[in-house]
Amino acid sequence: MRWDALFDDMEAQLAAEQRLALESEIAERARAEMAGISLIDRLRGVLGGELSVLLSSGMRISGVLAHVGSEWIVLNEAPQQWLVPYAAVVSYQGAGRRVLQDAGVRARLGLASALRGLARDRAEVTVHLTMGMLQERALFGVIDRVGKDHFDVATTAAGEARRHRNVSSVVTVPFGALAALRSLRGQEI
Repeated sequence: MRWDALFDDMEAQLAAEQRLALESEIAERARAEMAGISLIDRLRGVLGGELSVLLSSGMRISGVLAHVGSEWIVLNEAPQQWLVPYAAVVSYQGAGRRVLQDAGVRARLGLASALRGLARDRAEVTVHLTMGMLQERALFGVIDRVGKDHFDVATTAAGEARRHRNVSSVVTVPFGALAALRSLRGQEI
């Protein structure tokens, strides 16, 4: 009987060591897989769900994640939409763990492409600019032109149509200064 107990004990120890080795291998593979996941792929996994972003200016924007581009996201917050460049975001809340790989052409569109769409549609926008740590300035108007790394906003009073007589100035904004851009829903980004 002593031999049976000894062999049972040895088998149990061996099984425990094998189980630990397998668990260790699984954990290592999970870490290696996570290292290859991009933030954009995680954000795509949230499409249609609630997401909240904290901007470097301290402003928090929450809404339903509608679009994920290569340099920006769009959040729907009734009755408006927010275009938010990744560069302006300090943190995301609600990103979840689901991952969705490249989802076609839209996934490769840059910030300039999204802004050109708004310029083409002559959409009224509020442009929130990052002015440094916890500061922000807003411009209201219509995007006139979009370059490689900047865009022009014809500023007007809120609610005024973009007419020559209503334009108070044209402001050139480098992409790096854009904290977020708000437009009314229906003026799709």
